[in-house]
Amino acid sequence: MCDKEKLICNESGRSFVETPRYVDKTEAKLPWYFATGFLLFWGLLFFAVVIPFFNRLPTAKTMEDSKDNVFIAERAYKNLYTLSNIGTKMIGSTENEIETVQYLLKELNQIKTDSLKEYFDIEIDVSQVSGQFLYQNTNNMYQGVQNVAAKLTSKNSKSNSYLLINSHFDSKPETPSAGDDCFMVATMLEILRVMATTEQTFENPIVFLFNGAEESSMLASHGFVNQHKWAPNLKAVINLDAAGSGGREILFQSGPKNSWLVDYYNSHVKHPFGHTLGEEIYQTGMLPSDSDYTQFKTHMPGLDIGQCVNGFIYHTKYDKIDVIPQESVQNTGENLLGLVRGLSNATELHNSEMHNKGNAIYFDFLGIYFIHYSETTGIYLNYSVAGATIILIFLSMSRTAAVSNISTCHVMRWFILVLIIQLISFVLGLVFPALVAHVFDNLGLSLTYFSTPLLVIGLYVCPSLIGLSLPITMYYSIQCNRKIPTAYHIQLSLHAQAFILAFIAIYFTAFGLRSTYIFVIPLTFYIVSLTLNLMTTLHDRGYAWTGLHKAGQVIPFLYSCYLFYLIFVVLTPMLGRSGSSTNHDLKIAVVAAVGTILSFGFLVPLINTFRRPSFVVLSLLVITALSMYLASSTQIGFPYRPKTNGHRVSYLHVRKTFYEYDGSLSRDESGYLFNFQDRLEEKPLLDTNVDLTGLVNIKTECEKHMMCGMPLYDYRFVENRLQSKWLPRAEPIVPPGVTTLEVLRKTILNSTTVQFEFHLMGPAQMSLFIEPYEDVTIMDWSFLRSYLEKPPPYPLSYHIFFNYGIDSSPLKFFIQISKANGDFNVPLMQLGVSGHFVGDKGDEQSMKFASSYPSFSIVASWPSSYQRYIF
Repeated sequence: MCDKEKLICNESGRSFVETPRYVDKTEAKLPWYFATGFLLFWGLLFFAVVIPFFNRLPTAKTMEDSKDNVFIAERAYKNLYTLSNIGTKMIGSTENEIETVQYLLKELNQIKTDSLKEYFDIEIDVSQVSGQFLYQNTNNMYQGVQNVAAKLTSKNSKSNSYLLINSHFDSKPETPSAGDDCFMVATMLEILRVMATTEQTFENPIVFLFNGAEESSMLASHGFVNQHKWAPNLKAVINLDAAGSGGREILFQSGPKNSWLVDYYNSHVKHPFGHTLGEEIYQTGMLPSDSDYTQFKTHMPGLDIGQCVNGFIYHTKYDKIDVIPQESVQNTGENLLGLVRGLSNATELHNSEMHNKGNAIYFDFLGIYFIHYSETTGIYLNYSVAGATIILIFLSMSRTAAVSNISTCHVMRWFILVLIIQLISFVLGLVFPALVAHVFDNLGLSLTYFSTPLLVIGLYVCPSLIGLSLPITMYYSIQCNRKIPTAYHIQLSLHAQAFILAFIAIYFTAFGLRSTYIFVIPLTFYIVSLTLNLMTTLHDRGYAWTGLHKAGQVIPFLYSCYLFYLIFVVLTPMLGRSGSSTNHDLKIAVVAAVGTILSFGFLVPLINTFRRPSFVVLSLLVITALSMYLASSTQIGFPYRPKTNGHRVSYLHVRKTFYEYDGSLSRDESGYLFNFQDRLEEKPLLDTNVDLTGLVNIKTECEKHMMCGMPLYDYRFVENRLQSKWLPRAEPIVPPGVTTLEVLRKTILNSTTVQFEFHLMGPAQMSLFIEPYEDVTIMDWSFLRSYLEKPPPYPLSYHIFFNYGIDSSPLKFFIQISKANGDFNVPLMQLGVSGHFVGDKGDEQSMKFASSYPSFSIVASWPSSYQRYIF
């Protein structure tokens, strides 16, 4: 039976317990002011180590180093300069289809001329592809999309297994696309140049693909991998893209399965940077981004690598070469050159199915070390560490009982109490930052950290620390058990933290989450220091055990901070373009909270080894209050800054016309259709020169008309349509071109079936919206049959997104519909046609409206037409 004892003091502050059996004179606490210094030390460690290593880049090599046959950033930079100076390279534009293609061919032919012809063959190919596929509830259709490719083969190679290296040269509207993706195009050119002029052969041919339509839902890569003559020989891919500009490139994704690819990454990359956690977050679809890797991975395994820093300028007019240092180009070039050389000699390419041994778990430590192992190894490791943690906790409690001359059952009873308190601390560490994010959002103060990242510390990190420290500090201030010395009580709180993480590790491992290692790393170092303390008897000498414990937490602290700082760097700019329907600040709050718990979870209880630990909690409250004031009441909390942290404003200059069944025009309206990309929508513009008088939400229009009766551009516009807004304009908008839908013929096939044939002409980007009436069924059409069988989740309105590249010939299509009563002289379906004149500035009034935006706004707009027909 356990001995019974009161857990807290009585009202007079005197304990109910008897005279303590054990008092350790080494338990004397340090002065209170050391507690703040203790936390400050770890903060300084973050700024002195994590930030510099995160931003570390190698020295850029110049033409003077070219004799060494290495990647030369200066030479690649010249290609990058020319490519970015071409300007916006939208699919179908002269800049994309002619100027960029001609420049790439010029550079490739020069490389072929300069190559070592006794060692290598280079075959250059320009192809056009047409096709269609389903993506994001949309039937994406394309024609005349261009791919420029070069195949580098060693003369002595007999391999029919090719390695594919891919990047894209097209861009989003209004951006010169230096970072996305001219950076990678220039890097590929330099890699090809170095390999073709170095006397170092390789086993497997390498295909360098420069594709001309990624930004319009990955059209060119789809065409290449399904139609090109080299496609059947492609066995692995290195896809190169960007979600930022400058800095180091990160390994976004690997596989699927085929963990041997990560082995090669580890062996051949000089500056590793990648985390399984980032891969799993990316694959949830939580981030508003995608790449050609989505097309390739259904055909072959590979690695998806891209820029991730400074995503604030991604897809904007500020994505220029002047924000990209040559050192960044050198970092990426050195990594990719080594990786390409390694994979070009990989025997696994000959039969990757034999080496398909599951996914890999991988992560780097400050860019210094890259650690990777198989998913199976990870499962065993996670369970082993969790099991060892539980065993060592029990051994520690047994030692505590023996030294304190009390029963183990007594110690375990106190451990259960501390575990409950630590669970409360854990929950509060998550809840307090989320509460701040929720309150700020309700007050219209979202994104206050957007241009001032340090506010995250005060708004989210400090509240999380308060949640972690408050319950346990209150507990130690009121409990009066002297049978168990205070030093052991603090150990119990650390054991409780370890027990919680062990349980989480077991649960997530069983769930199949590969990134469970983020919980196992701090656990591993905790049990190592605990083992050493037990072996050296420091465990039993008052606070002597804290030295090894603190030393053991340095590496997991640095890693957790490094990892979650990376997530913050990548996630923050993305939330500025993720739509307005949800409170994205909650994501940042949760990231900050989880990062804080993993970084400080084994450190916060140690403030109770100092006198007046409540002073630390009070200091955190003061910092939080000050941060809230700065975020809510000063310019520091205003989210946007010119050029560096802009407010993205995307809208269309719309002319919409509705035609009835008899051909009469029933509606002709002009205005601006806004697709606001962040939570604040138009609020930052209300006190500026932008005249938004009459701005209304289009939700009611969506309830009355097919696809809201608007020229919704792509799937993002469709998904965000209920948050879109309309600003009427009195003067009619006249698009710079014509979008024409012509009915070629209407043919009655039988008593219940009729077929319409159409002819569509217009700009390079067009959409068709098709909605049959209730008593009508679409039986067949020119588009994908699978789209009919699995319609979109919104009201039955099919979206056909059509793009063309170099081939602007009209689109001919048919729609075959069935009606039970065979009456085809009544309305059967609605058909909406939108044409998007991307790159055009619009008429004089539209340009004047665009010029009224403040300097912190980043405007992307173009004229669009919409015609609604009833057939």
